Amino acid sequence: MRDTMNTRHRTRRIAALSALSAAPCLAFSLFLAGCRVGPRYHAPAPPSATAPNYKESTVNFKDADGWKVASPQDAMIRGKWWEIFNEPELNALEEQLNVDNQNIKISFNNFMAARALVAEAKAQYWPTITLGAGWSRGKTSGNLRNSSTANSGSTSTLWSLPLNVSWTPDLWGRIRNQVRSAEYGAQVSAADLELEKLTEQASLAQYYFEIRGQDNLQKILDETVQADQKALDAAKGAYDAGVGDYISVVEAQATLKSAQSSQVNVSLLRAQYEHAIAMLVGKVATDFSIPARPMIYTPPAIPTGVPSQLVERRPDVAAAERTLAEANATIGIGYGAFFPQITLGVGGGLSSSTFKHLFDVASRTWSIGPSASQIIFNGGLYRAELHQYQAIYNADLAMYRQTVLTAFQQVEDSLSATRVYSQQILAQGEAVKSAQEFLDLEMQRYQSGVDPFVNVLTAQTTLLNDQVTLNALHVSEMLSSVQLIQELGGGWDRSQLPSPEQVGAKVPNSDYTMK
Repeated sequence: MRDTMNTRHRTRRIAALSALSAAPCLAFSLFLAGCRVGPRYHAPAPPSATAPNYKESTVNFKDADGWKVASPQDAMIRGKWWEIFNEPELNALEEQLNVDNQNIKISFNNFMAARALVAEAKAQYWPTITLGAGWSRGKTSGNLRNSSTANSGSTSTLWSLPLNVSWTPDLWGRIRNQVRSAEYGAQVSAADLELEKLTEQASLAQYYFEIRGQDNLQKILDETVQADQKALDAAKGAYDAGVGDYISVVEAQATLKSAQSSQVNVSLLRAQYEHAIAMLVGKVATDFSIPARPMIYTPPAIPTGVPSQLVERRPDVAAAERTLAEANATIGIGYGAFFPQITLGVGGGLSSSTFKHLFDVASRTWSIGPSASQIIFNGGLYRAELHQYQAIYNADLAMYRQTVLTAFQQVEDSLSATRVYSQQILAQGEAVKSAQEFLDLEMQRYQSGVDPFVNVLTAQTTLLNDQVTLNALHVSEMLSSVQLIQELGGGWDRSQLPSPEQVGAKVPNSDYTMK
């Protein structure tokens, strides 16, 4: 109970001090801008890394073979990050995506809508002018009597042309906080747009490398089917010559059919990736195709920069920080509700019982006067709303810090994946060489009559499995390199985020037309 009383006492004291501190500002505000209540915003310090390099960077694994990152001193990726892969076909597809991707267009128009909200908030700075026109004709009751005479009723006509002007000065910064909130919200939308672009661009690059991996897998399986067909022909020849057994023919035929089944199945995933790319670039999947081109890629050295730069490079971190600024401005709006609202009104116009005298000097009317209103009691609504805004701010602050922590986790994950895949590729490459040597030796021993044909089939299966695994590792390595660039923020940095003044600038009407 004592804590409750102390809290109420402190609350009343704070409210009284706020009112006293705002009082000298009231008269000046009638002419100029007025005071602004609410907390000042200061960007919070994000969780930051103290290490000079990323933990999973190969800078810390100097003795490890395989993929290496670029030197931290190398320039970070800027702009069209996909060009680092030096793949012209991918570059062309990315350019199409930037123009025709529908999800990017959705995010762009969300950004334009957010800019329109800024203009809506700024409109409150200006007075409201209303011009009307009216005509009325009426008759009064004949049963109304005064003290001396009877009233038989009368008929009257009224023509009116009123003009009203009202203006609510921004004494306590309510409108300014609304404008700031809308500007910060537009910045959030701008960062979301960049995040959407990066997400779609990375998806396209990954689908592209998936297709090339499927093309290379198709080549592997085509060569395997040819080899299995030769093995089947050899088994049949030996059986027909009386030096082989029929079980070898059956085993060879089963191996061939299994390889042919896998050979056909490859086209399914490739088609799905191709359809996904068509959607990303805004094309109808029926009319879109990518020519087959078996390729094995090695990811380039990717300049990661230093950990201290990551917060400035990620659009999702920028969006989280601007969301925090927007929540802070909303708290200011909540504080402004505790102060009275003053409105200045001016009215005038013309009024006459006949239209021909409506524009005479004697028909003029006017009125002027301020009005003030202040809610005395509303059941604690404003205080509850203020507590809500403060809780939202605290939640957004935690979300901002969580976004930064997630960013570091994702970069370290992608660095680790790319490095480990590259080392696994080296080992798997040796396994493929050994499997090929194993097959060659078994074929010689079979032809010499030393080993049965089943040993050749075992060697063929081992080689195929190792080749498929190696191809999958190459694809995974490329996907993780694209993922790493995405987690680093692509070619974006915070300097590209439009300022509050830029998002608040007037937008041409043509930018809002349907496209």
